[in-house]
Amino acid sequence: MPRRVMIVEVCTYRVKAGRRSEFIKHFEAQAVPAIRACGIRVLGPLVDRENPNKFVWLRSFPSQEERDRMYYAFHHSAVWVDELEPIAMPMLESWDFAARP
Repeated sequence: MPRRVMIVEVCTYRVKAGRRSEFIKHFEAQAVPAIRACGIRVLGPLVDRENPNKFVWLRSFPSQEERDRMYYAFHHSAVWVDELEPIAMPMLESWDFAARP
């Protein structure tokens, strides 16, 4: 049986002080449905209990090729550019995406 490979990205966000709850509400209500609409699987958010300004979420793709296609589709969509990005990005200090095959 062939081995099935999945690409998983560990997405770590550092939210501006005191804004994590607000950001997570936005993330869950608006961002997650838009991300899933592009075919990306989402797990999270997972909160860091020791750092109130940090949370992690995972996203997965069936292959690197699909990752590239889905990532582009989401980040170039009108939903991201016109609606989500202008709200989300001002709440963030930093972010990091680490891909794991």
